[in-house]
Amino acid sequence: MPSSISLMLLPLFTVLLPSASLSAAALHHSIEDEFYQCVNLHTDLSIPSSGAFHTPDNASFASVLESTAMNLRCLAPSRPKPELIFTPLTEFHVQAAVICAKELNILLRVRSGGHDYEGVSYTSATKSPFMMIDLAKLRSINISIEENSAWVQVGATIGEVYYRISQKSRTRGFPAGLCTSLGIGGHITGGAYGPMMRKYGLGADNVVDARIVDATGRILDRASMGEDLFWAIRGGGGGSFGILLAWKLKLVPVPATVTVFTVPRTLEQGATKLLYRWQQVADTLDEDLFIRVLISAANSTGQKGKKTIQTAYQALFLGRADRLLKVMKKGFPELGLTQKDCLEMSWIESVLYIAGYPGTIKPEFLLQGKPLSDKTYFKAKSDFVKEPIPEYAMEGIWKMFLQEDSPFSIWNAYGGMMGKIPESATPFPHRKGRKFMIQWLTSWQSGDKKTTNKHIGWIRKLYDFVAPYVSKCPREAYVNYRDLDLGVDKLNGKTSYLKASVWGSQYFKDNFKRLVQVKTKFDPDNFFSHEQSIPTLHSFSEGDEKKMIN
Repeated sequence: MPSSISLMLLPLFTVLLPSASLSAAALHHSIEDEFYQCVNLHTDLSIPSSGAFHTPDNASFASVLESTAMNLRCLAPSRPKPELIFTPLTEFHVQAAVICAKELNILLRVRSGGHDYEGVSYTSATKSPFMMIDLAKLRSINISIEENSAWVQVGATIGEVYYRISQKSRTRGFPAGLCTSLGIGGHITGGAYGPMMRKYGLGADNVVDARIVDATGRILDRASMGEDLFWAIRGGGGGSFGILLAWKLKLVPVPATVTVFTVPRTLEQGATKLLYRWQQVADTLDEDLFIRVLISAANSTGQKGKKTIQTAYQALFLGRADRLLKVMKKGFPELGLTQKDCLEMSWIESVLYIAGYPGTIKPEFLLQGKPLSDKTYFKAKSDFVKEPIPEYAMEGIWKMFLQEDSPFSIWNAYGGMMGKIPESATPFPHRKGRKFMIQWLTSWQSGDKKTTNKHIGWIRKLYDFVAPYVSKCPREAYVNYRDLDLGVDKLNGKTSYLKASVWGSQYFKDNFKRLVQVKTKFDPDNFFSHEQSIPTLHSFSEGDEKKMIN
């Protein structure tokens, strides 16, 4: 895989045609033919219409749209659907697609893995027709153990990447997420945290190069895009700066044998006091150890028909069980970890374990890129915590959990390398001083409006309840757990900087200002946009530019 890319386009890309002036109605009816003709005109590689172009009239449309979309809430009949889905077979097809979408004034949505929590990669709040580029067929993985790196196209899942690395070396890995069906393209654009972040930082911290199609249709690598754009795409969120084609990952050392454990505790077993203690020590433990806490409502074993709260301490330790037991005895003896709790295995086997796969599943299963669980309707939110949440506040959380059908939360320990990397190193700012991050989630099985409103109402109330106990000014949030409740851009017309900076500062803190500057430089016409994309200076309301500069 080449490390540098020529800026020269294919011969037919040298001149961009003026934007076509099509009415919305004409565009609605002609989008497939116009786009198909344009893409084939702008590439030397013939693209068959069947298999690459899907409209609502095609039998394949629904299956392609729903193939990787994980949140059924975003597939509801009331949500606008694309007029066309294009599944490029090569990177040059993506290049042609950008040029043609711009020529024809077609709004774009771009999807790599489909895990966007609010579905902005495949739906749109605008009433204007739009199309989706689905990058699922761009999934090549080329690994060089000699160079300690891997070029990975964005349609590959992180499970596929992990497996391919493990086939080359038992002692190499990559520090990214725990859900193996995540598309690596969008995953890294948001930061990409995982069980090795306390040792090596985020996935975005371990990217050394990238290829992207910019708003003018050029394919750029790190050298040709420059450090500002390279900085922005590693944590600044997807869908704002261009279409990612591939990442060059820096591989990290992993032991031949690692250790995992899962230790459950219920309220009846002192879960609240134990979790308070975990909050005090989790970010101070050996950086080889990552402990997350999975919190859910469960049936009580003591009283029939009664619910309780279950906390499950799940860990990955980069070493053997004997050293882990010493680390736990010194740093977190309250958990009472024993040798029987510990399972030694290879790093790739630990990927399956942490993701929740049954012990009978072999690593080869990761090549299928499938999620473990069935799709559901869900709504999620996130928080970062700087001081331990008091026991009385946790008791209030438990009370609310017991009122909901399927509440769930994950508390992920920070510290280690996460406290050593500056906040401005990438757009992801949630670094030093955070003890842990939280994901709040509720899921349900019926898509009717009453049920949906009930569960969304519950998580909003929970989010309000915990506000005094989490980060403030701003209340920080993780962009890969996208939450449109925080605010949205105006898709038609001027965007207020003050309004955009509310959600922008929650995701990116002070890095939001630099992201806006990079966006303005590389996509001044705001071609790549969605409900929470980075706005340009040109799109702000009058007077907002001065406010930003000051």
